[in-house]
Amino acid sequence: MNKNLLVNQLHTLRLQLYEVAETRGSLTDPEVLALSEQVDTLIVVLQRIQRQERERESRKAGPAS
Repeated sequence: MNKNLLVNQLHTLRLQLYEVAETRGSLTDPEVLALSEQVDTLIVVLQRIQRQERERESRKAGPAS
């Protein structure tokens, strides 16, 4: 998946999360929790992508001297 697209989706979801939490006045509201879970999922996906990128770069660089 495109990393930039995921970052943009994460930003949009975070804004929605803040807005819904403020409107509902509760962090335990079902809609707030659902958005929070979506944000968490995207964060995990992005962390995996970043880890894979670091691993690829490490392999390209070769063993440390």
